[in-house]
Amino acid sequence: DSGGFQVFSLAQINKIDDQGVTFRSHIDGSKHRLTPEKSVQVQENLGADIIMAFDQCPLPTDRGIVEKAVARTNAWAARCREAHPDDTVQALFGIQQGGIFEDLREQSSIALRDLDFPGYAIGGLAVGETKPQMYAALDYAVPMLPQNKPRYLMGVGAPDDLVNAVLRGVDMFDCVMPTRIARHGAAFTPYGTTNLRNLEHARAETQIDDTCSCYCCQNFSRAYLRHLVKSGELLGHFLLSVHNIRFLLRHMEQIRQAIFQGALQDYADAFLARYLQNL
Repeated sequence: DSGGFQVFSLAQINKIDDQGVTFRSHIDGSKHRLTPEKSVQVQENLGADIIMAFDQCPLPTDRGIVEKAVARTNAWAARCREAHPDDTVQALFGIQQGGIFEDLREQSSIALRDLDFPGYAIGGLAVGETKPQMYAALDYAVPMLPQNKPRYLMGVGAPDDLVNAVLRGVDMFDCVMPTRIARHGAAFTPYGTTNLRNLEHARAETQIDDTCSCYCCQNFSRAYLRHLVKSGELLGHFLLSVHNIRFLLRHMEQIRQAIFQGALQDYADAFLARYLQNL
């Protein structure tokens, strides 16, 4: 990541201008400066295979703010491309912004396509808008990006969102959701998310998901996992994280298999009917 989302999430301690971002450390109050060039340098030093252009990620529904963020993100993308022109070792992806405004997404996409990145991210979604708003934005945002290059939806990881985004042409995702909900005692299942803190699991000797091959499901009951979570044992958070990550990996494996078989819509319909049935 380039740091753009952190700028958004820590807005109360930073100041943004056309050259970059100035922020104060939450530890000692010292002042720091992050520019597009500095962001690229840090990511290069980290050795990431895919690095991201520095962007401004605004709330998606205020047009005036989003319009300014798109112009700034486009300018920063050009500076990042100049700082990292060679994608042989590390691929620099551009980030499309524009909130829920189709014309601004198109404006962003045109600028990014001209810079010929090896991959393109869709940013500025899943940051406060509703799911229908996000899906509607994807309907027009994804086709604006080159079909022959990876299209990456940033910060989205709910199982129903993954399959809905793939149906719209998205290839890649990242999200903290599987580990975040694990820290709160929750687990993905084919029938939706379940909270292991609930009393119904207190004497359940079954695993979270009897179709799952993860270490957690192969070795531990819901009752024992509930005991770990209720006791504040870190092992509980770890085991639920293992399960949740495996659940998403298997979900994406099944999506890829459905694509190869020409049955993606059938898979999506069956998965969503089951996963959302208790909502």
